[in-house]
Amino acid sequence: NNHPGVMATICGLFARRAFNVEGILCMPIGDGSRSRLFLLVNEDERLDQLEKQLMKLVDVLELEHHANGHQIFENIDEYFKA
Repeated sequence: NNHPGVMATICGLFARRAFNVEGILCMPIGDGSRSRLFLLVNEDERLDQLEKQLMKLVDVLELEHHANGHQIFENIDEYFKA
C-alpha cells in the first residue's frame, strides 16, 4: 500500500537484521493507492526468512523474488549519467 512510512517499515526490517539493501526504486502505480517497490539485495541464506517476514507486513500485498536480478537494475548507471 502507498502511504507514508511503508518504505521505512520495509527497509527497517532489512536494517534490523543487518541486511544491506544495495538499491531501492519505489513508484506509485494505478490510482496511487499502491506502490511497487524494487529492492536490490545480495543473495544470502537469511533471504528466505526475510521474505516470509515481509509477507506478514499488512502493507505488503505481493512479493516476487528475481534470483538473477531484475532488468530495472541492469543499466541503472545509464539513467544517472551526469
